[in-house]
Amino acid sequence: MPTAVLRGPEGGKAGTVDLPQAAFGGEVHGAVLHQALLRQLAGARQGTHDTKTRGEVRGGGRKPYRQKGTGRARQGSIRAPQWRGGGTIFGPTPHGYRQSMPRKQRRLALRSALAARAADGAIQVVKQLDYEQPKTAKLATFLDKVEAGRRVLLVLSEHSENVELSARNIPQLKLVLASNLSVRDLLIAETVVFTQAALDAVGEHLA
Repeated sequence: MPTAVLRGPEGGKAGTVDLPQAAFGGEVHGAVLHQALLRQLAGARQGTHDTKTRGEVRGGGRKPYRQKGTGRARQGSIRAPQWRGGGTIFGPTPHGYRQSMPRKQRRLALRSALAARAADGAIQVVKQLDYEQPKTAKLATFLDKVEAGRRVLLVLSEHSENVELSARNIPQLKLVLASNLSVRDLLIAETVVFTQAALDAVGEHLA
């Protein structure tokens, strides 16, 4: 069974904790993990890129010169694609990049990401994070003590206004709920810090 370092509220070591086998102890399926990551990156694209065709460019309603007798090639509009300022041929148009993926595969990808991070020793667990008032310095000191590195993912079981406000001004610290865990967040973080409640919630969700 995979294990992780257990931390106290101040960041000191308090032993180890067993990670839920169903969520952290499975096989890492690289192909599914890759597909889920590409799906998430594609879904983040806005897809608002757009170019104007010759029918959308302003002007060009009049024939630029007469059809015959000039010695030049016939032209019907100065907004044709071969003219400067004309429309674009086969340019990008707005569309969505969303990719579908079966629910079972999404869950398998999340298990694979958790298993990979557990194997790397990148998972840490804190008993509880409960601040009476927002205190960025206190949370920053905690992260220094646990040697979390630069990119840190902090996972909570439920919203905590004081903790969220404390995390807001710490660079490259991302705070998410256990129900919103994503493959990309897990893979790019140097350290993933779960609260004990969040760890239990993930274990129940992926059981």
